[in-house]
Amino acid sequence: MSIPVLAMHGGAGTLSRSLITPEAAHKYTESLHSILTSGHEALLAGASALDAVSLVVCLLEDSPLFNAGRGAVYTSKGGHELDAAIMDGSTLEAGAVACVHGVKNPIRAARAVMEQSRHVFMVGEGAMDFLRSKGLAFEPEEYFHTDFRLAQLREAQKTDAFGMVLDHDGAAPMPAPALPLDGRGTMGTVGAVALDSCRRLAAATSTGGMTNKLPGRVGDTPLIGAGCYADETVAVSCTGTGEYFIRLVAGADLSARMRYRGQALAEAGADVLTGLGRLGALGGFIAVDKSGAAILPFNSEGMYRAWADRDGIRHVAIYR
Repeated sequence: MSIPVLAMHGGAGTLSRSLITPEAAHKYTESLHSILTSGHEALLAGASALDAVSLVVCLLEDSPLFNAGRGAVYTSKGGHELDAAIMDGSTLEAGAVACVHGVKNPIRAARAVMEQSRHVFMVGEGAMDFLRSKGLAFEPEEYFHTDFRLAQLREAQKTDAFGMVLDHDGAAPMPAPALPLDGRGTMGTVGAVALDSCRRLAAATSTGGMTNKLPGRVGDTPLIGAGCYADETVAVSCTGTGEYFIRLVAGADLSARMRYRGQALAEAGADVLTGLGRLGALGGFIAVDKSGAAILPFNSEGMYRAWADRDGIRHVAIYR
């Protein structure tokens, strides 16, 4: 038996310290700590890595503070399209959904695809019909509405009717102090990775995507191997400019560097992040390997993150 390890993120971006009130920062760190504690205590009580990452991401989706589930950003047509993926490293089983709407917890939808269908990836209305048949919870459109997300959409459309804005980055103003991340665009994905006491790994990732995205746009989050990946070596969840993470198959690349090149987790992670930076990608990822080592690197000014290390110590951070 080993001490379980858990890491989670709530998005990366360009954080302007000057716009952040202590109250706003406290709201985020308090939420991250509470969710981390719930997931870590579940692991300590014997929960599997798969159950722990499901729990953590569900709690992140339930919070309006993060760009997933209830706090999802708006598409260019004023709706919400949700993406999620989950993967069990011990079996390589995986499930994902994209472009679904009204689903209260997209990560539960992804797990339903993994466990209750013959498929790995389902999208749109077909996915929603399947999820309804399995009794998953749906919510009306009002459930997903937040004033600052709507303001973010309006500002983005004022600047460029066809442009997309990343959730916590620095391109379009947001009502301060609503977000410690300088709302002007964020890589607002949420995710979790875990190693349980039986040394099983799992990863889960969920997002509302990019503000003002075209309906039907899908980033890296639900793509197994890109924004979410787990095997017997490492579990990875990414957040950032999804189009670049897709091109480099970032999650699977991290595992391949460890398995084929023999790189340690930190070295492999640094190389993956460097490659993303060369393409112009902003963002980061969290990863835990089979030894319990954890990394949470990013090339933006900050990333909402929290982790419980292999010594059982819990950490929460936003900036470097």
